[in-house]
Amino acid sequence: MRDLTDRALGTASVRGAGYADIRIVRRLDESIAIKTGRVEGVASGESEGFGVRVLVDGAWGFASSSRLEPAEIDRVAGDAVRIARASATALRRRVELDDRPPARGSYETPVDEDPFALSLETKIASLLEADKSAASVRGVGYTESTYAAQREWKTFAATDGSFTEQTFTHVGSAIEANAIKGDEHQRRSYPDAGGAWNAAGYEFIRGLDLAERAGSIAEESVALLSAPQCPSGQFTIILDPSQLYLQIHESCGHPSELDRVFGTEASYAGTSFLTTDKLDEAFRYGSDLVTIVADATAPGGMGTFGWDDEGVAAQAVPLVQDGIFIGYLSSRETAPRIGRRSGGAMRADGWNRIPLIRMTNINLLPRPGMSLAEIVADTDEGLYLASNRSWSIDDRRLNFQFATEVAYEIKAGQKGRLFKNPTYTGITYDFWRSCDAVGDESSYRMLGTPNCGKGEPGQIGHIGHGVSGARFRNVRVGVGDW
Repeated sequence: MRDLTDRALGTASVRGAGYADIRIVRRLDESIAIKTGRVEGVASGESEGFGVRVLVDGAWGFASSSRLEPAEIDRVAGDAVRIARASATALRRRVELDDRPPARGSYETPVDEDPFALSLETKIASLLEADKSAASVRGVGYTESTYAAQREWKTFAATDGSFTEQTFTHVGSAIEANAIKGDEHQRRSYPDAGGAWNAAGYEFIRGLDLAERAGSIAEESVALLSAPQCPSGQFTIILDPSQLYLQIHESCGHPSELDRVFGTEASYAGTSFLTTDKLDEAFRYGSDLVTIVADATAPGGMGTFGWDDEGVAAQAVPLVQDGIFIGYLSSRETAPRIGRRSGGAMRADGWNRIPLIRMTNINLLPRPGMSLAEIVADTDEGLYLASNRSWSIDDRRLNFQFATEVAYEIKAGQKGRLFKNPTYTGITYDFWRSCDAVGDESSYRMLGTPNCGKGEPGQIGHIGHGVSGARFRNVRVGVGDW
């Protein structure tokens, strides 16, 4: 690898690049899908290639290829320089990068049980067992069980002397029960809608205990068919970690991406209400209980690494401290524009995409005092919402609506009857300012999403979220009378 990276960087420099970096990436993917006792699909894939990024006359150029050959290395490096030189003729703002020490070393996701070393039969049998348990519940129309794993080997080198090698392993799995009666369709998922994901080995999948939890989830899906409609009005709500992590993803993670603030994502994914004036004025994003950190060092998070794709070391970057907005997800290019250093949030989806500012692990830090169960016990009346069913949010990440799979009525500190089709709406900063309880470490879980979309051409990111559940007052639930 060193010979290839040296050749690419040397060629780019000779052709006129003031700075150049290269990523060589090999990726292995595997997935299994079960539907109502039948194996619907088993897929595996592998890709390998490299991408060269250069700066010429203050402009970026990027080119890539799947052929790891010396002549191809020279051609791609030369193409990247030509693209950058052409881009410089229409430059609006000259790119200036902050300094960082040369990145050197290696990183590997801790893995106890290699998911790719296990036989397909073992993994399929585990899913079939969970699926059978869910399907055995009377009234269930169909069930779905999924498993996926990804391993990525990444070599990074830059003209400043950086050279790193990293290996990432991510796994995820889920069981879903669907009950249907006439036009009514209700769904319950475990561990959450879309599955629980972690940076780990197969030991994480075993720890989910899918087969043991599948029956109770299936029973709830059937019970929801005859459950009353969730009432509408102003309510105290408690968000289970299976819903809270997505709330954080959409209403804090995305708006704190500094490229959105500067408008470079506007055409595809929107901008942000968290403009730089709010950083200067100590904008109140949430209540005093809300502290949110972008932590690329968090154990088990899919946004955990040794260095980002610009060679910036993993770090914990405070975004909101005791309710006050104080920081952004940033890059070596964007951070200097607000007088800061890069927070190390640049990541690319594979070898043929240029790095973008992406969420790392966006975590709502737990608060000592009450567990999630104790928060419920402390609530006289309200709703407990779990597992996302749908969501929408405007292109500034300000006005949102979420629907969850289930709501549990809370009366006198006890979770009681089920409500179906719950929804809640709000304005991001009003919602977070209404937070009056955050769970402690006993309910803290690392969740995440493997399909966060951003960029043109589109890129899929793996994101982590550490959450412990939280309570919010006077939230608008429902969309009117039913």
